[in-house]
Amino acid sequence: MKRGWVLILIAANLLALAVLVFAYPHLMVSPGALVRGHAELATDCFACHAPLRGAASERCIKCHALPDIGLRTTKGAPLPARSVKTSFHQELIEQNCMACHSDHQGPRLTQRSRKPFSHALLRDAVRERCDTCHAGPKDNIHRDLSVSCGQCHKAEAWKPATFDHALLAPAMLERCDGCHKAPADSLHRQVKGSCKTCHTQERWKPATFDHDKLFALDRDHDVKCVTCHSNDDYSRYTCYGCHEHRPDKVRAEHIEEGIRDFENCVDCHRSANEEPRRRGPGERRKRD
Repeated sequence: MKRGWVLILIAANLLALAVLVFAYPHLMVSPGALVRGHAELATDCFACHAPLRGAASERCIKCHALPDIGLRTTKGAPLPARSVKTSFHQELIEQNCMACHSDHQGPRLTQRSRKPFSHALLRDAVRERCDTCHAGPKDNIHRDLSVSCGQCHKAEAWKPATFDHALLAPAMLERCDGCHKAPADSLHRQVKGSCKTCHTQERWKPATFDHDKLFALDRDHDVKCVTCHSNDDYSRYTCYGCHEHRPDKVRAEHIEEGIRDFENCVDCHRSANEEPRRRGPGERRKRD
């Protein structure tokens, strides 16, 4: 007999709880306060939720007319300008509000008040037009591009991105400093000309320098840079100090040959070959 009363008491409590859940759901089962725009619905859970089935998108669009979402309030007032350029809700392949929105803010440190947006919900044609929703970056790199964002970025996240220099216009390829800061070390400060002389567009390192274009480092000339370039000054060089390369001897030999302009050795000597490259009559001296 006593056991029967216990079961009746338990059943009565369960029934009371069930009644309270349906009568005061905002007090019994609410996961947290609603977002500010829905604050007036705080005590009307069934405005959005169907009993025992949860929230349904069909109930959302009873208040939020699809053509107005992102453009006007539920009362028809235009929304103020925002970072998003235009409304994209009308371009979704599926009107599933709960895929992105969670109106209950919940505990601040344990649950985000808004779910991340899935670009997979957009129609393919819209997904390729990022500027439909997003403002284009104004930095030097992006300003000179005319290709879609998907060439470098992924819909899941803006970073990391992969960049192909082939996307740039030919004129931009010659202006590395249009996007990159020039190295400030002692070597690069003295180097003039295009970066591609030593570096490739695929990566900064390893770099190669073709010294043969200026002077072939053959025979006894394959030595350390400091032998010819003193004090790490690569804008200058000297041929004096090795073997018979003494200023007085070099001067005497050139004067004897009728050569009076011999300050820039590589104008005529491009290697250890003892036969210099002669300039023709009237040929102007030029430096590569």
